[in-house]
Amino acid sequence: MTDASTAGTPGPFASAAGAPGGFPTVRPRRLRRTPALRRLVAETHVRPEQLVLPVFVAEGATEQRPVASMPGVVQHTRDSLRAEVVRAAEAGLGGVMLFGVPASKDPVGSGATDPQGILNVAIADVVAEVGDALPVMSDLCLDEFTDHGHCGLLDSRGAVDNDATLEAYAAMALAQADAGVDLVGPSGMMDGQVGVVRTALDAAGHTDVGILAYAAKYASAFYGPFREAVDSSLVGDRRTYQQDPANAREGVREALLDVAEGADLVMVKPALGYLDVLQRVAEAVPVPVAAYQVSGEYAMLEAAAAHGWIDREAAILESLVSIRRAGADIVLTYWALEVARLLR
Repeated sequence: MTDASTAGTPGPFASAAGAPGGFPTVRPRRLRRTPALRRLVAETHVRPEQLVLPVFVAEGATEQRPVASMPGVVQHTRDSLRAEVVRAAEAGLGGVMLFGVPASKDPVGSGATDPQGILNVAIADVVAEVGDALPVMSDLCLDEFTDHGHCGLLDSRGAVDNDATLEAYAAMALAQADAGVDLVGPSGMMDGQVGVVRTALDAAGHTDVGILAYAAKYASAFYGPFREAVDSSLVGDRRTYQQDPANAREGVREALLDVAEGADLVMVKPALGYLDVLQRVAEAVPVPVAAYQVSGEYAMLEAAAAHGWIDREAAILESLVSIRRAGADIVLTYWALEVARLLR
């Protein structure tokens, strides 16, 4: 028996008059038929200005040093860094994120606040080279500068001292601001780090320096190649301050706290393993959201492509589309320059 409420209503397999059998009247494939049609209705786009290139610069380096676990990535000299940021500006990238690799380290990471420390001179080099043509961002964390490899100062028990570390972050922020940085990136996951950095910057007159807060940074297994890239001294792990990979709501909470403390942008890190967190954060905060496609994600795709197991360029682009689709306004990726060329 035909329900009166649906009588006369064609279904997806309704038959045309005289047709021998049913056929679909709803055909989404019509809009997938050609590349031009697919481009017309694409919901998500990746553009060069949405991409930020992380770069490493090594103190005292006279030539580029390849990072073995990240094919195509190097520790730059100051000169090669200048050339790289010019290429990034010409490619129309959204910015660069600078990481310093010092020649020596100590328990308090004093090279991070030294005006002549490698990260601070690199900031000044890059700003002088590209000016306002390319936003200059810098990592604000002690891990590259401490001989123990942790992101903060240690107390007498060997644990990371949150509040003592905040004082060091404030000084580090001022050194980077004095060097001319556009955005500082507090990445140590200390409680209250954004508020302390914002207060220090404002008190020193650096009210125009923005904060890209690493708000939801997880204690991930995918950071291994990065630690080679920065010559990390870490022994142990960072699970007492970076987030538990099991927790998603906590990532949203951390992002909201950072916004309340004055963050201009927030970040989720890593990206591909945390797309659900990225989506939740993007829906919850009123500021732009970044995601960091980390070294392990890069290394895995490069390794699979080197074995011929995947289509390298297609996989790179698909990974970036997935991050954008989940809600990222900005993506930090080691492929930024290459992808900019592919997109053009």
